[in-house]
Amino acid sequence: MWPIGGGKGGSGKSLLTGSLGILLARDGYRTLLVDIDFGAANLHTIIGLPHPEKSLSDFINKKVPTLEETVVETPFPGLFLISGAMNNLDIANLAHEQKMKILRSISRLSYDFILLDLGAGTSFNTIDFFMISDTGVFVTTPEPTAIENIYRLIRSVYFRKIRQVLHTHNFRALSLEAEERNPRATVTNPDLLLHIIKELDPEKGDILDRELRAFEFRLVVNQCHRQDNPNIGPLICRIIQRHLTLKMQFLGNIAFDDRVHNAVCKKMPFLDLYPYTQTALDLRACGNRVAETKSRMQESLAPARP
Repeated sequence: MWPIGGGKGGSGKSLLTGSLGILLARDGYRTLLVDIDFGAANLHTIIGLPHPEKSLSDFINKKVPTLEETVVETPFPGLFLISGAMNNLDIANLAHEQKMKILRSISRLSYDFILLDLGAGTSFNTIDFFMISDTGVFVTTPEPTAIENIYRLIRSVYFRKIRQVLHTHNFRALSLEAEERNPRATVTNPDLLLHIIKELDPEKGDILDRELRAFEFRLVVNQCHRQDNPNIGPLICRIIQRHLTLKMQFLGNIAFDDRVHNAVCKKMPFLDLYPYTQTALDLRACGNRVAETKSRMQESLAPARP
């Protein structure tokens, strides 16, 4: 299960989600796309599906008993979609029990890959759906404002995990005590805060270490121009690993292409309209790296030969 999110709108996460879905399905993986960009769902347009007959709202409003019944076929064999195109206007403000119902139902679906197209920013909805899995993809563009936003989103996921492990009351008590020891031990200095929490409660510190090490996130830098630093992605990953102790793998750069706009306007997948562009090559490289992860997992679970 791969949540895919960005710190700000317009980073291209829906294009990446749809393209990865198409590529994985063509590689023979049974793949499901779930559009959880509440209030701005457009994943169906990215993959060339004009009018989905069912949506996530049908499940939330109990028109169908199971989430599986909202799944629709796409023009691509092996690729399926749970659309958000017909969602109610108030779905962006999901009640907690509704959100938990969706989370539980998604985790029970059986596909080779489930890609979640999340809303932009650091809302509770985005962060909670990001934590449904130990892996996921953060999408940013090379601009400094976008990089600041993606760091803020990653940091929010990090702190939500700490609160989840420690429970809210314990986290507040430990964080207040940590700040008394060192005023710099706040959310703006997460590595220092975590270090002091470990000193205050070594047992909980060990649990936190294990939980945080289980995360294996990926980073994609999208809309890269020729003048942009091609090494900005690996640099961001190193900063995240050093300050948040999170595993962060660089998935790749994706070149900027004006024709993405044309593909969206024609409601056709970019990969089909412009298959020989640098952007399409970059998307395929990212798809191959995601597929390799699945292959490595299958190899690790395979029984040893006698």
